[in-house]
Amino acid sequence: MKFAAFFRNLNLGHGNAPSRAVLEDLFLQAGAEAAASFQTNGTVAFDARGGTRRARSILRGVQTALQLQHGFVEPVFLRDMAHLAALADSDPFRGIAGDAIYDFYVTFLHAEAAVPLGLPVTNARGDVHVVAYAPAEMMSFNHLRGKSMGNPQVFAETLFALPATTRTWGTVCRLVDKHG
Repeated sequence: MKFAAFFRNLNLGHGNAPSRAVLEDLFLQAGAEAAASFQTNGTVAFDARGGTRRARSILRGVQTALQLQHGFVEPVFLRDMAHLAALADSDPFRGIAGDAIYDFYVTFLHAEAAVPLGLPVTNARGDVHVVAYAPAEMMSFNHLRGKSMGNPQVFAETLFALPATTRTWGTVCRLVDKHG
Protein backbone atom coordinates (compact mmCIF):
# COMPACT_ATOMS: atom_id res chain seq x y z
CA MET A 1 0.00 0.00 0.00
CA LYS A 2 1.26 3.50 -0.81
CA PHE A 3 1.60 6.18 1.86
CA ALA A 4 2.92 9.68 2.33
CA ALA A 5 4.81 10.95 5.35
CA PHE A 6 4.69 14.67 6.05
CA PHE A 7 7.38 15.70 8.53
CA ARG A 8 7.00 18.93 10.47
CA ASN A 9 9.95 21.33 10.16
CA LEU A 10 12.17 19.00 8.14
CA ASN A 11 13.92 20.80 5.30
CA LEU A 12 16.47 18.54 3.65
CA GLY A 13 20.03 19.81 3.74
CA HIS A 14 19.33 22.44 6.41
CA GLY A 15 20.37 22.34 10.06
CA ASN A 16 20.22 18.85 11.51
CA ALA A 17 18.12 17.45 8.67
CA PRO A 18 19.45 14.53 6.63
CA SER A 19 20.08 14.54 2.90
CA ARG A 20 17.49 13.15 0.51
CA ALA A 21 19.45 9.90 0.08
CA VAL A 22 19.86 9.42 3.83
CA LEU A 23 16.17 10.05 4.50
CA GLU A 24 15.11 7.57 1.82
CA ASP A 25 17.57 5.01 3.20
CA LEU A 26 16.15 5.45 6.72
CA PHE A 27 12.74 4.46 5.35
CA LEU A 28 14.18 1.38 3.65
CA GLN A 29 16.08 0.39 6.82
CA ALA A 30 12.84 0.76 8.80
CA GLY A 31 11.08 -1.69 6.48
CA ALA A 32 9.57 0.31 3.62
CA GLU A 33 9.43 -1.56 0.31
CA ALA A 34 10.31 1.67 -1.53
CA ALA A 35 10.76 5.32 -0.54
CA ALA A 36 11.05 8.55 -2.50
CA SER A 37 11.61 11.94 -0.95
CA PHE A 38 9.39 14.47 -2.68
CA GLN A 39 10.78 18.00 -2.95
CA THR A 40 12.90 19.15 0.01
CA ASN A 41 10.17 19.88 2.55
CA GLY A 42 10.11 16.60 4.46
CA THR A 43 7.53 14.83 2.30
CA VAL A 44 8.21 11.16 1.55
CA ALA A 45 6.18 8.72 -0.55
CA PHE A 46 6.69 5.12 0.53
CA ASP A 47 5.30 1.63 0.14
CA ALA A 48 4.45 -0.52 3.15
CA ARG A 49 3.22 -4.08 2.98
CA GLY A 50 0.73 -4.71 5.72
CA GLY A 51 -1.19 -1.46 5.52
CA THR A 52 -1.48 1.37 7.99
CA ARG A 53 -0.20 -0.53 11.02
CA ARG A 54 3.02 -1.39 9.18
CA ALA A 55 3.34 2.18 7.85
CA ARG A 56 3.11 3.55 11.40
CA SER A 57 5.78 1.11 12.52
CA ILE A 58 8.04 2.26 9.70
CA LEU A 59 7.51 5.90 10.70
CA ARG A 60 8.38 5.14 14.33
CA GLY A 61 11.62 3.55 13.12
CA VAL A 62 12.43 6.55 10.93
CA GLN A 63 11.66 9.00 13.74
CA THR A 64 13.91 7.07 16.14
CA ALA A 65 16.75 7.05 13.60
CA LEU A 66 16.32 10.77 12.89
CA GLN A 67 16.50 11.51 16.60
CA LEU A 68 19.54 9.29 17.25
CA GLN A 69 21.50 10.17 14.12
CA HIS A 70 20.49 13.80 13.53
CA GLY A 71 18.99 15.08 16.79
CA PHE A 72 15.76 15.72 14.89
CA VAL A 73 12.66 15.48 17.07
CA GLU A 74 9.47 16.57 15.30
CA PRO A 75 6.17 14.85 14.55
CA VAL A 76 5.35 13.18 11.27
CA PHE A 77 1.87 12.91 9.77
CA LEU A 78 0.84 9.78 7.87
CA ARG A 79 -1.71 9.66 5.06
CA ASP A 80 -2.39 6.89 2.58
CA MET A 81 -2.20 7.83 -1.08
CA ALA A 82 -5.80 6.79 -1.71
CA HIS A 83 -6.94 9.36 0.86
CA LEU A 84 -4.76 12.05 -0.73
CA ALA A 85 -6.07 11.14 -4.20
CA ALA A 86 -9.65 11.47 -2.95
CA LEU A 87 -8.77 14.82 -1.41
CA ALA A 88 -7.25 15.98 -4.70
CA ASP A 89 -10.30 14.74 -6.62
CA SER A 90 -12.61 16.68 -4.29
CA ASP A 91 -10.90 19.90 -5.46
CA PRO A 92 -11.81 21.93 -2.35
CA PHE A 93 -10.50 25.16 -3.86
CA ARG A 94 -12.56 25.02 -7.06
CA GLY A 95 -14.11 28.38 -7.84
CA ILE A 96 -12.01 30.33 -5.35
CA ALA A 97 -10.02 33.09 -7.00
CA GLY A 98 -8.76 36.53 -6.26
CA ASP A 99 -5.75 38.74 -6.77
CA ALA A 100 -5.16 38.92 -3.02
CA ILE A 101 -4.76 35.14 -2.60
CA TYR A 102 -1.14 34.15 -2.03
CA ASP A 103 -1.55 30.35 -2.12
CA PHE A 104 -3.77 27.38 -1.22
CA TYR A 105 -2.78 24.94 1.54
CA VAL A 106 -3.52 21.63 3.19
CA THR A 107 -2.64 21.49 6.88
CA PHE A 108 -2.26 17.96 8.21
CA LEU A 109 -3.72 17.83 11.69
CA HIS A 110 -2.50 15.81 14.66
CA ALA A 111 -4.33 12.52 15.26
CA GLU A 112 -5.61 13.88 18.59
CA ALA A 113 -7.10 17.04 17.07
CA ALA A 114 -10.85 17.21 17.57
CA VAL A 115 -12.60 18.98 14.71
CA PRO A 116 -16.01 20.06 16.02
CA LEU A 117 -18.53 22.11 14.10
CA GLY A 118 -18.30 25.87 14.43
CA LEU A 119 -14.54 26.29 14.27
CA PRO A 120 -13.36 29.71 13.08
CA VAL A 121 -12.94 30.18 9.33
CA THR A 122 -10.34 32.93 9.62
CA ASN A 123 -7.51 33.78 11.97
CA ALA A 124 -7.45 36.93 14.11
CA ARG A 125 -5.43 38.90 11.54
CA GLY A 126 -7.77 37.89 8.73
CA ASP A 127 -4.94 36.63 6.52
CA VAL A 128 -5.72 32.90 6.73
CA HIS A 129 -9.12 31.71 5.48
CA VAL A 130 -10.30 28.14 6.03
CA VAL A 131 -12.22 26.68 3.11
CA ALA A 132 -12.95 23.36 4.80
CA TYR A 133 -12.16 21.35 7.89
CA ALA A 134 -11.95 17.59 7.55
CA PRO A 135 -11.31 15.07 10.32
CA ALA A 136 -7.58 15.03 9.56
CA GLU A 137 -6.93 18.16 7.46
CA MET A 138 -7.66 21.84 7.19
CA MET A 139 -7.88 23.36 3.69
CA SER A 140 -7.13 27.07 3.55
CA PHE A 141 -5.70 29.98 1.62
CA ASN A 142 -3.77 33.00 2.72
CA HIS A 143 -2.78 36.43 1.52
CA LEU A 144 -0.35 39.18 2.34
CA ARG A 145 -1.24 41.62 5.06
CA GLY A 146 1.42 44.29 5.10
CA LYS A 147 4.79 42.63 4.56
CA SER A 148 3.87 39.18 5.84
CA MET A 149 1.49 36.47 4.76
CA GLY A 150 -0.82 34.45 6.95
CA ASN A 151 0.47 31.11 8.20
CA PRO A 152 -2.09 28.28 8.16
CA GLN A 153 0.15 26.00 10.23
CA VAL A 154 0.49 28.53 13.05
CA PHE A 155 -3.28 29.09 12.93
CA ALA A 156 -3.99 25.33 13.17
CA GLU A 157 -1.44 24.76 15.92
CA THR A 158 -2.90 27.63 17.94
CA LEU A 159 -6.47 26.53 17.32
CA PHE A 160 -5.94 22.87 18.26
CA ALA A 161 -3.01 23.31 20.71
CA LEU A 162 -1.27 20.44 18.89
CA PRO A 163 1.48 20.25 16.27
CA ALA A 164 0.51 20.24 12.60
CA THR A 165 2.31 20.53 9.29
CA THR A 166 1.30 22.31 6.09
CA ARG A 167 1.96 21.81 2.38
CA THR A 168 0.78 23.85 -0.56
CA TRP A 169 -2.12 22.43 -2.52
CA GLY A 170 0.16 22.21 -5.55
CA THR A 171 2.62 20.03 -3.63
CA VAL A 172 -0.13 17.62 -2.57
CA CYS A 173 -1.53 17.39 -6.12
CA ARG A 174 1.93 16.82 -7.64
CA LEU A 175 2.66 14.17 -5.01
CA VAL A 176 -0.55 12.33 -5.90
CA ASP A 177 0.14 12.66 -9.64
CA LYS A 178 3.62 11.20 -9.26
CA HIS A 179 3.16 8.59 -6.52
CA GLY A 180 -0.59 8.06 -6.04
